[in-house]
Amino acid sequence: MGLIKAFAGALSNTLANQWLEFFYCDTLANNVLMVKGKHKVGAKSSNTKGEENIISNGSKIVVNEGQCMIIVDDGRVVEICAEPGGYTFDTSASPSIFSGGLGQGIVNSFKEAVGEFKYGGQAGRDQRIYFFNIKEILDNKFGTQNPVPFRVTYPELGRSFTAGVRCNGVYTFKLADPMKFFSSIAGNTTGSYTFGEPLSSQMKSELLDALQPAFAAVSDMGIRYDQIALHNKEVKEALRKELAEDWGNKRGLMLENISINSVTMSPEDMKRIQEFEDRAWNADPNHAAATLVEAQAEAMKAAASNQGGAMMGFMGMNMAQANGGMNAQNLFAMGQQQQAMQQQAAAPAPTPVPAPAPTGDSWTCACGTVNTGKFCLECGKPKPAPVSADGWTCKCGTVNKGKFCAECGSPKPAGAPLYKCDKCGWEPADPKNPPKFCPECGDPFDDSDIQ
Repeated sequence: MGLIKAFAGALSNTLANQWLEFFYCDTLANNVLMVKGKHKVGAKSSNTKGEENIISNGSKIVVNEGQCMIIVDDGRVVEICAEPGGYTFDTSASPSIFSGGLGQGIVNSFKEAVGEFKYGGQAGRDQRIYFFNIKEILDNKFGTQNPVPFRVTYPELGRSFTAGVRCNGVYTFKLADPMKFFSSIAGNTTGSYTFGEPLSSQMKSELLDALQPAFAAVSDMGIRYDQIALHNKEVKEALRKELAEDWGNKRGLMLENISINSVTMSPEDMKRIQEFEDRAWNADPNHAAATLVEAQAEAMKAAASNQGGAMMGFMGMNMAQANGGMNAQNLFAMGQQQQAMQQQAAAPAPTPVPAPAPTGDSWTCACGTVNTGKFCLECGKPKPAPVSADGWTCKCGTVNKGKFCAECGSPKPAGAPLYKCDKCGWEPADPKNPPKFCPECGDPFDDSDIQ
């Protein structure tokens, strides 16, 4: 058997006047999850005494927006459709599925249910049609009677501890897999299945149980307990993960959204958190100094109203300070010193000063350092003396005039030509390595300038 799609689009009750026999379901209320399809008989139909649980070949079935329809044959699901439109029931066709927006999960469930199902074209003994509400089921309230553990963390202080919180709000859910819902919850209902007891209380209980691990996941994100109501998206994702087994895999339900209205904590836990935050605040010397100044101001007011006399009150204050009490001035000094150290640590490294660019009076030492004085800044060697036209540069960097290097004793290279401008007579500082052009007259250096 199978479904053949007849048309798609807007539907209305006027179809009852066009089709003699068909199955149709009106809009389902928010609390109705499933309803058994009724065999509607038109005014011109001759089949007014047909069996209620028999679907004859060629029957018309209409699926509205926000609905899913299944056909059950002798207690077994053989057809499913979640796409709005009109369909013809054909006993000679193979089992079919129109998953609509339900996704791959309903496809897998259908394949498992149908399996090797064979149908010979004859009407079954008990055939039923069920319509499911796959719209978002709204306004389901919840609230915690007992505190839910929540881990309060202070990463910057390296401290965390557990406190109990209470919260309330509303959640919504959807029928994500009607086949699982039918097989595990609704069964062969003869009328309709509404969202109420015991399903509502069971889902609420499981939701509250899932809050503890969900809050733990939210706490690991660094979200404070008093910011939970601002992070409904993160709470929803954490709860979906925790409820995937009980709601999704077992019943075909999925948490759609959650809105937490308020989060409160017991006075004892609030006091404990406040005391810890105060101690953490006073760990900074400047904060501690400000707290001490405030306390001293209050103490001075109390001393002035001392029944034993203001003088006795101030004497007590001075004695307390002399016996080891902290001085606000010392704390402020410690805070300034700490800030200076932090600023120094955060200050950018000084930009290195580039070496001075070579000038006309600069010279390069044999070690590679560019200098302007008479001695090398790096190795201390003296500036080489000016060389005449017959000078030559040794491989160690020393400029010589004789046949041997005055620094390392190496002999003068054979055949090293010396250059002198043949036009104006200008001689380069290193006659062996002249520039390309004479700086005096512009004549290029070539073989005619070799001495």
